[in-house]
Amino acid sequence: MSVRPLLFLPIPWLTGLLPVVIACLMTLTGCGLLTKPPTVTSVHLSLGNPSNAAGDPDNYLLVKPQYALSYNNSTRIPNWVSWQLNQSWLGKVPRRNDFRPDESLPPGWYQVVPSDYNNSGFDRGHMTPSADRSNNQDNNSATFLMTNILPQAPDNNQGPWAELEVYCRELARQGQELYIVAGGYGRKRAIARGKIVAPARTWKVIVVLDQPGQGVADITSETRVIAVDMPNNQGIKTADWRSFRVSVDQVEAKTGYDLLSNLPESVQQVVEGRVDAD
Repeated sequence: MSVRPLLFLPIPWLTGLLPVVIACLMTLTGCGLLTKPPTVTSVHLSLGNPSNAAGDPDNYLLVKPQYALSYNNSTRIPNWVSWQLNQSWLGKVPRRNDFRPDESLPPGWYQVVPSDYNNSGFDRGHMTPSADRSNNQDNNSATFLMTNILPQAPDNNQGPWAELEVYCRELARQGQELYIVAGGYGRKRAIARGKIVAPARTWKVIVVLDQPGQGVADITSETRVIAVDMPNNQGIKTADWRSFRVSVDQVEAKTGYDLLSNLPESVQQVVEGRVDAD
């Protein structure tokens, strides 16, 4: 039996169908009709697919115009979210604040609702920040889908995590282009009657390019890479985000992800072992 290749068209309304198509193709792969999972191209996956996310319910790939992510249907939070950031994504659109379920999840999966976080002691913590998508209303609204959210301690979310987000936007406004991937690991406790798992730690890796339009081929051993690993705790609100800097290698050791897999191995060895000191 032959399987015709699918053409993924860059049309926004089709984006939500990508995970369904991927899941179907993964099923065909398991039956031997396809030899390997499909490749999905997105600017937000320029650094790679850290966990080889595809159709596994606990490593489920969602590709949106604004970001890409691996969703975990057991913890009901993203394993990781990745996105591009440059001046073109920034504007003056007000924060939409329209937190809502992500209806692009497969039928039968529980869709997290904003009220699941009520009285939990945790903020609804964005991975791709609202302010990173302020160029138009649709892009800003997309950051409020609950698949882009995980439980963050208020002092984490509103303290050093927020300060690092501001710093990244400052770099973008200065004309630099960033490729960012963020997530959490470990288990702090469950909320929403056990439906959602709050991670023990939150992490982020940022590759900083000198100007928009540069790609993976322009990343060298001299390229700045920032990595942080923060406790998802109260009591750190006034801490400097720089005090949580680690190497990419350390984040990979904790998460099991290959975060910069699209970079040449020789470049990875240098930039992943270095702790940012700028």
